Amino acid sequence: MVLKYAIVHEWLTPKATGGSELVVREILRHIDAELYALIDFESTNPESYLYQRSIGTTFLQHFPFARKGVQKYLPFLPLAIEQLDLRGYDVILSSSHTVAKGVITTPQQLHICYCHAPMRFAWDLTFDYLGSSTMGRGIQGILTRYLLHRLRQWDVLSANRVDYFIANSKHTATRIWRCYRRRSEVIYPPVNIERFTFQEKKEDFYLTVSRLVSYKKVSLIVKAFNELGRPLVVIGTGPELKKLRELARPNVQVMGPQPDAVVEQYMAGAKAFVYGACEDFGIALVEAQACGTPVIAYGAGGATETVRDIREYPDTGTGLFFWAQSELALVEAVKTFEAEEGNFNPEMARSQAAKFGPTIFEKRYLAFVSSAYRRFKSREAL
Repeated sequence: MVLKYAIVHEWLTPKATGGSELVVREILRHIDAELYALIDFESTNPESYLYQRSIGTTFLQHFPFARKGVQKYLPFLPLAIEQLDLRGYDVILSSSHTVAKGVITTPQQLHICYCHAPMRFAWDLTFDYLGSSTMGRGIQGILTRYLLHRLRQWDVLSANRVDYFIANSKHTATRIWRCYRRRSEVIYPPVNIERFTFQEKKEDFYLTVSRLVSYKKVSLIVKAFNELGRPLVVIGTGPELKKLRELARPNVQVMGPQPDAVVEQYMAGAKAFVYGACEDFGIALVEAQACGTPVIAYGAGGATETVRDIREYPDTGTGLFFWAQSELALVEAVKTFEAEEGNFNPEMARSQAAKFGPTIFEKRYLAFVSSAYRRFKSREAL
């Protein structure tokens, strides 16, 4: 029997190029599946690997300005994802960080969700989003809080539609348990380490690459380096770009968005890669290590699973952590890094990054899907 697979992702647009999209791309390399999303503007993009592919979408596809992101239509996302008719498939593979796991299936269909995170704006980042947006104040704020309350209820309800969860890190597995009381298998996402050039000799600058939004804590990094006076390069775009350029002193260069080739060049040449956010996985941290570049990161979330602190692992360390999201903690971490700089071996960083390569993801993911289907069918036969 040849199984029919469907993959469901949140949105497919030219600006959606993060870790979750890389997971979808890797799954499609190995599983012959039909693809569905809330919106799709990649199948008409000649530069996309999805160009001219048939992709199922929802009514949001036709909403004004949907191409720039459907987040503005947040109240409609649960309703929209539930309109996808997937009855013709044996196995549903959702790639979810917002609502993709909420598709409706039948008892005869196996649903496996690769969860990048429970929707962060509705759970642990609720107050960050409310505090940084005008939607969090006044009458609007009351309505927004009610909307988030209803989203949390739907989010928990829709988790019951999933037969098996896969988490992209132990940190995410903990969040899945906390939000949904569901256990999950940890399978780290694929990182294309071959894309990055290993460079042993480093230049005299620090680097951060990130979306420039408040929870990424890039302003914290800029302020710390303003104080340190060390050269820092900031690459990325987002609503905080203008603010960061105004904040930066002459030793801090805020470059804004850059092509992949430029990012790869700076990643390989940096003295260290600096990161201040608590990430569910943190693909950029692995990419930096693939270049042989050590990492200075906030010691929480997925970073603790991908970076080895040289103070704990003197022979195989690939970076070091700071334990508070504060300028003082980061300043002290940079000074500690510079004292330890000669002890870092770039080869160790490259070896650490290799643990998260696509081949490892392929083997673990395909084995899990196969095992889950056998368990599902055996229960069905009881």
